[in-house]
Amino acid sequence: MTPAAARDAGRAPDAGHGDTDRASDAGTRADTHGLGVGARDADRASDAGAGIREADRASDGGTRADTRGPGAGARSEAGCGPLVLGVRHHGPGSARAVRAALEAGRPKAVLIEGPPEADALVALAADEEMRPPVALLAHAVDDPGRAAFWPMAEFSPEWVAIRWALTHGAQVRFIDLPAAHTLAATDPTWGDEDETDGHGGGLRIDPVAELATTAGYDDAERWWEDVVELRGGDDPFAPFDALAEAMGALREAYGHGGHPRDVVREAYMRIQLRAAQKEFGDDVAVVCGAWHVPALRRKTGVTADRALLKGLPKVKTELTWVPWTHRRLARRSGYGAGIDAPGWYGHLFTVPDRPVERWMTKVAGLLRDEDFAVSSAHVIEAVRLADTLAVMRGRPLAGLGETTDAVRAVMCDGSDIPLDLVRDRLVVGDVLGTVPAAAPAVPLQRDLERLQRRLRLKPEAHERELELDLRKDNDAARSRLLHRLRLLGVAWGAPVAGRGSTGTFRESWRLRWEPELHVQVAEAGVWGTTVEAAATAKAEARAGAAGDLVGITALAEQCLLAGLTEALPAVLHALADRAALDSDVAHLAQALPALARSLRYGDVRATDTAALGEVAAGLAERICVGLPPACTGLDTDAAAEMRERVDGVHAAVALLTTRRPGPDGHPDGGPAATSTGAAAHDGLRDRWAGVLRKLAGRERVPGVLRGRAVRLLLDEGRLEDGEAARLMGLALSPGTAPADAAAWIEGFVGGASGGGLLLVHDERLLALVDAWLAGVPADAFTDVLPLLRRTFAAYEPGVRRTLGELVARGPATAGGAGPAVTTPGFAAALDEERADGVLPLLQLILGTEVTA
Repeated sequence: MTPAAARDAGRAPDAGHGDTDRASDAGTRADTHGLGVGARDADRASDAGAGIREADRASDGGTRADTRGPGAGARSEAGCGPLVLGVRHHGPGSARAVRAALEAGRPKAVLIEGPPEADALVALAADEEMRPPVALLAHAVDDPGRAAFWPMAEFSPEWVAIRWALTHGAQVRFIDLPAAHTLAATDPTWGDEDETDGHGGGLRIDPVAELATTAGYDDAERWWEDVVELRGGDDPFAPFDALAEAMGALREAYGHGGHPRDVVREAYMRIQLRAAQKEFGDDVAVVCGAWHVPALRRKTGVTADRALLKGLPKVKTELTWVPWTHRRLARRSGYGAGIDAPGWYGHLFTVPDRPVERWMTKVAGLLRDEDFAVSSAHVIEAVRLADTLAVMRGRPLAGLGETTDAVRAVMCDGSDIPLDLVRDRLVVGDVLGTVPAAAPAVPLQRDLERLQRRLRLKPEAHERELELDLRKDNDAARSRLLHRLRLLGVAWGAPVAGRGSTGTFRESWRLRWEPELHVQVAEAGVWGTTVEAAATAKAEARAGAAGDLVGITALAEQCLLAGLTEALPAVLHALADRAALDSDVAHLAQALPALARSLRYGDVRATDTAALGEVAAGLAERICVGLPPACTGLDTDAAAEMRERVDGVHAAVALLTTRRPGPDGHPDGGPAATSTGAAAHDGLRDRWAGVLRKLAGRERVPGVLRGRAVRLLLDEGRLEDGEAARLMGLALSPGTAPADAAAWIEGFVGGASGGGLLLVHDERLLALVDAWLAGVPADAFTDVLPLLRRTFAAYEPGVRRTLGELVARGPATAGGAGPAVTTPGFAAALDEERADGVLPLLQLILGTEVTA
């Protein structure tokens, strides 16, 4: 998305679906219609106070004490002209009022605030497969990331107006500034918050908040519920008259309210309204944000309006319908001009009869499904409490605040934990709309939809986890699709740690479909018309532009996971070139683990990884040669970072040297390959063990690395009996600086490597640590204490408790002298005969020969 489009996101003062300032990036900021977000000026609001309070009283009573007759305000000051219905977007009260006003006025044409390019898409709203919430999506053809949304829910006044017009044969037209101008806007003064005019219009205001404050409310949503959502009346035009008068007072006091772009938008709306009046006369209805009503009624000349539109930038755009979600309508999810409770508003719109009772029934059903003990008596008592709270608070009916308080007290026993579930599932909700297949879409989107149907991978608004078994063809295909989408930047799913097997044939994903993914798909469409072709093209392009070895190895891993065999040659060629030029051992050590994982993934995914294996083997050899010199003379931070590199290389060597059964059940692919493969594996293992011995014995190597090297050698069985204790004794000798000795202990038993259990089961090592700690001088103890606390705090509580008991009891020997003392129930040494007894069972489980 361009910087200008990013600047423009979130700057509309009302809920106008045609708000030209709503161009958004596809990631988190969808759109900004709504009655504005911004600062308020109390002094200037008071100037319009009388008119606003009068409008509030008119709304309160549901009718207007006005001698002009019903609808005069909605029509015009003279009681004639087009029917201008000012609304708040995504408001069920506004939606019901719009439907009633249209039924009463029966216009021949309905003009709606929105991009006029969408006129050709209006007919799709009558399709049976079109179910809100949905949104109009506009994006620039040459830059799909420059996009804007115009969401509509079932309770949005615009959607109600569209459906009414299509049902009654009226013309539907969008009259806001075209998306071609919106997405091309580059003038930084548009929407500039510092810009002022004669009315002080540089301050951005929230009209609903201004009206609520003037009426004495500290909560704008509560005021709106009281005067609009929870009120009724016989005159269908009265709500619009009241809002029009109130907005007129605000516009008189605030001008454009800090949104100079609205002046241009409103000029275009007036031009379109005049054109409709020439065709249909005054038999026209306009549905727009209430903020714009005074501007549409203002008497201006055509020449003046056209002058405001002269010279506007323009880009080629495409529009379509896309599914939307209730969660994206909620402000708390990052949608800047949505509503707090779309699920609640949808309930009010669809259930006008006994809404509180039916809402409590929904809540009880949800809590029962989650195994909370909620009965019909709870529902009855919650309804009574909500009604009582409404009376005590002076509200016309129980609103969301009263029902929430009642649910917390009666059904949740005062706890917010089940209440959070109600807020998430019902107050906001996970409703995902649908659009018909006839809606325009880029070829890549069509291919993705085809794959979703074939693989039975349905997009869903709520977050869910997906477990994949890569040995199954359908699950393997799902995995490839999700990995390809990640490579393309379409963040539908993210890999997570699995709760079951950690083998390479298992994958776990967390999926959630967001509306912005449609923009991401459109952006990715520049790479190809199918998911596979686009992912391949992007991988090849990234390989050519890769600037570091770590990035290219990560790309190689992605290609293997995504099954992009056509992209692998280019990626591996770039990898080999980069590896040959990079002489930094730290970079090589950082890159090797990804290559080792890629080779392992290749086994389960039946991918030819021979070329990748050659690159990995070459990197491992260079690391073995260059690592010891690279580990000398490091400071504390560099040593800690290098320790992570050593751990990664050690794990990578283990993966590279693991013998895997081939198709005939023999290790390393078959009998012919067994001797050669085993020799290569053993040779790499031995060379790496030699590197670790060098690190363990060099005094210039930091203590944390020396201790880690000793621990890795011990885990691999490369140290003779008592050798670890001897090395620890040397590291903890009185001649060693306490800080260096503490670092050695951290490397040896620190982290999540099971060092605590090692001390539990080898009291010789524990005795050495205990004796060293007891001998640390008092002046040095405070220096090493933070390091030791960090080391031992990582242990499980049970391990720390056992260590404390052993230290309190006191080991029988120290320093490894005399007979070994062990924990009760454990022998002093491994009983190999008993251990060999499990080999037949392992062979049966693994299906291959297992040797000691």
